[in-house]
Amino acid sequence: LVDHARARLSLKRGGDRQRQETLDAAISLPMPPEDLLAVHESLDKLAEEDPVKAELVKLRVFGGLNHIEAAQALDLPKSTADRYWAFAKARLIALMAPD
Repeated sequence: LVDHARARLSLKRGGDRQRQETLDAAISLPMPPEDLLAVHESLDKLAEEDPVKAELVKLRVFGGLNHIEAAQALDLPKSTADRYWAFAKARLIALMAPD
């Protein structure tokens, strides 16, 4: 998804032009490409700080898992996963905020 978003924004690939979808099986992005790249960059920073919390976000946001499934995938108690989720959301908002 991130590579697709980068390609869509690339001037070499017509990122400055109005796009019109012609394929029925076009990749559907969950958010605008600019926002997706900002989330990806913030997740990379969070992964450097705390890889488990970053993985939890990836599982819930991009993997489509609910909080119980993500906790089980990471072998975490549900209450710990809930605390990690709350922290990760707040940290990502802080990382994405303009300085």
